[in-house]
Amino acid sequence: QVQLVESGGGLVQAGGSLRLSCVASGSIRSIHTTGWYREAPGNQRELVATITSGGSTKYADSVMGRFTIARDNARNTVYLQMNNLKPEDTAVYYCNADIVPHSGWHPAGYWGQGTQVTVSS
Repeated sequence: QVQLVESGGGLVQAGGSLRLSCVASGSIRSIHTTGWYREAPGNQRELVATITSGGSTKYADSVMGRFTIARDNARNTVYLQMNNLKPEDTAVYYCNADIVPHSGWHPAGYWGQGTQVTVSS
């Protein structure tokens, strides 16, 4: 059983910072691309940032220069450092990872339960 657990969300004023963490646990053979997505009320879930196992990153235009994604492969953890937060960043943030479990040889997509980020103006 593979699980992703996010933490680090909360309430912050505009211009502030938060750091999200996502830990993968369970019977894991390998972790490929991981990333963060967000879903605001009334909106579809959208990509925020992704990082490959080799460290290549991709960001949504709306967060470029403000957010940084990083991963610690030894700890099966991915981070999202969010600086200069804006009210429009308010959303539930979800961790996603392509994981190969020990029971198989092909990656499958896993999602965390989400963590709320609220930015007040």
